[in-house]
Parts: sequence; C-alpha cells; structure tokens
Amino acid sequence: MSLFMTLSLPNGQTIPNRIGKAAMEENMADADHGPSAELLELYRAWAQGGTGLIITGNVMVDARAMTGAAGVVLEDDRLLDRFRAWAGIARSGGGKVWMQINHPGRQMPAGMGQETLAPSAIALDLGAQSRQFPMPREMTEAEIDEVAQRFVTTAVLAERAGFHGVEVHAAHGYLLSQFLSPLSNRRTDRWGGSLENRARLLVEIVRGVRAAVGADFAVAVKLNSADFQRGGFSPEDARAVVEMLAPLGVDLVELSGGSYEAPAMMGAARDERTLAREAYFLEFAREIAEVAPMPLMVTGGIRRRSVAEEVVESGVAMAGIATALAIEPNLPNKWRAGADDAPALKPITWKNKPVASAAHMAAVRYQLERLGRRRRTSPNVSPVWALIVSQRHLRRATRAYREWMSKRAVAAGV
Repeated sequence: MSLFMTLSLPNGQTIPNRIGKAAMEENMADADHGPSAELLELYRAWAQGGTGLIITGNVMVDARAMTGAAGVVLEDDRLLDRFRAWAGIARSGGGKVWMQINHPGRQMPAGMGQETLAPSAIALDLGAQSRQFPMPREMTEAEIDEVAQRFVTTAVLAERAGFHGVEVHAAHGYLLSQFLSPLSNRRTDRWGGSLENRARLLVEIVRGVRAAVGADFAVAVKLNSADFQRGGFSPEDARAVVEMLAPLGVDLVELSGGSYEAPAMMGAARDERTLAREAYFLEFAREIAEVAPMPLMVTGGIRRRSVAEEVVESGVAMAGIATALAIEPNLPNKWRAGADDAPALKPITWKNKPVASAAHMAAVRYQLERLGRRRRTSPNVSPVWALIVSQRHLRRATRAYREWMSKRAVAAGV
C-alpha cells in the first residue's frame, strides 16, 4: 500500500492520495464570520501542496455556539458566495475538500457572552483554568432537535457551496462527544444512559445529513478512539459506535482522541502506551478496523513519511496530518519527490496540560496566520510568545464577536 495510491470511498468519490489535512482551529473568519481573504490564501497553500483530502477547520452550525471568537459560521445562505470561493480555492489542486461541521457544547469560552448548552449541567474540570468556561445548562428536547437540524442545514449549504463532503465532528470533547461520554452525559431520558442512547444524536445527525445531500457527496465522522479519562468514552465504545454508523452510508471515520480536559490530540494522552509512536491513535484504529466497513483515517502527531506509510500499510486507509502541514503545506509534494522532511514545532513539556495544549494550538495558529499572509512559517517560534500573540488576538476577536452578536440581536428585534 502506497501513500500515493488513490482511495475510492463507498459513495464512489475518489481521493487522489492517502494524505489527509486534518482540521485545525484556524479562527481566521472575516468580520461577518465567513471565510476571510487570509483563510482563502491558507487553503490555496494546502491545495497546491499535494494533499489528497483537505478537511477544513471547524465551521460552526450556530453563531451562538462557537469554539473560538473568530470562527467561521455557516447557518444560512447569506454568505454563500464567500464559501463558494473558499471551496473553489481548496479544490484547485485536484484534491477533495470536506467541511468539518461542529457545535462546541460546554467547550465555549465564558468571554463569548453566550449561554452554554450541554447534554448535562456538568462544568469542565480544567483546574485553575476551569473558570474560563461557564457551567452549562442541560439542553431541552427542543434544543437537541434544533441542533440536529442545524447540522443538516449546514451540510446542505456546504454541498451548495461546492465542497465535496462534510465531516461531522463527534470528537475532542465538543457537543456530540459530550453526548457520547458518560462523564459529561448524565441524562436519564432517551439521550442518556446506555451507549445506544448516548449515540442517538450522532446517529440521527448522520442519518439526516445522508438523506439531505446527494449520493456522491461524502459524509464522514470524526470520532474519539478514547477520551483518556477514567470512566469515559472507551475504545470499546468507539468500536460499538462505528458499528452503529456502518449502515448509515458513512464514507470515512477519522479517529482521534482526547478533549480539553485530557488533550490527547496534542500528544498529552494519559495512556502512555499511545505515545510510543507519532500516530498516537494507530493501535486503536487497527482494533476498530476489524469492525469498520468504511475506510478509516487516523490523526495524531504524524510528521514523518515513514510513519504515514506505516499507517496505510497497517490497513488504515488514510494518514491525517495537522501540525506538520501547518508548518510545511508542500509536504505531500516533497514526500512524493522522495524527500524525508519531518516538520515539527518546538517541544512543550509544561506540566500544566491545558496550558501546554493552549500553547501548542497558539504555535500552530501562528503558522497558519503567516501562511494566510503569504509569509514563510516560523516553526521555532517560542510557545510563550505564540501564546501571548494568540491571547491578544483572542481579546480583540472576542470584543468583535460580542459586538457582532449584539447587532444581530438588534436586527432580529430581540
């Protein structure tokens, strides 16, 4: 199996190679929370870099529920021309482009000034950083139904804009992941308790999206292989959820892991056996592949060609890469030409894992912003400096977001 073999999906869509650009937290929206000019330039770099599949960063299904203050939102067709431009640029290199669609649930910063909803009224436990996230309110049945419809609406709009597919984000501790985890979902109704009930919202969303889009439009799911918290979502749960997704027309499942509380997706997994290799979640993917009829993609720290090759040779269909492509968007072309580039940021060994995770994300964003301005990346940036720059940007973006939401409320007569 070669990294540069094509991959045919269950719906007939063909991905030109086995390298996937995994989603990253870009936070590069324009003033209307559509894709900015800088975001389009960033995707131009990836499109020209030879990546077979480009999965966008979070696109939010509800402007009231954001993972970041400068996030992109797609909830109606008012800005659809900008999304068409984004899709066109991302497709320009011949790869496929899927929009990742998401709702943060309780993982929305308190500074955003919005009510936080979750499966249950259970706050994030981040130690000293816990106060940055408010106590969520338990969602009503009507709110759960509304969220499900919002995912479907955003998927339909993504298809109209020219994206090749969507990826439903059910990992990393966001809303759908919160429903899946018995630690954050303590409901006693049909949305909680058994795994079948906890997976109900994800299953209904996937079923609704698949029914609303064309047969050749890809529907994928990002799922935690584990959330690395005692008593939480386990590899056995992940296997069972993949089996639930099997008859629903899912074209690919991307396996990752962790959450804000246990940021394994940043290489800080509590299960140390997964840190022996760059592909943190590969061993879990091998186990889940036994029951998965659809292709799998494994994401988590891959930066060397030999590791990416190990992933696909193991029977996993695709190697998902994030940070390395933020540093070197031309990495697939370099690997195809025989180079062994292995881009990496400065290591962060801080004991406070949530802060270390924030610094890692800040260092990644620093690279993305430089690419969006057509500048060379700076992988040796100090994590402290990147975090300072990120916090400045966050404060400005948060003020702008709150003003934008206030204007929306006035316009709606609220």
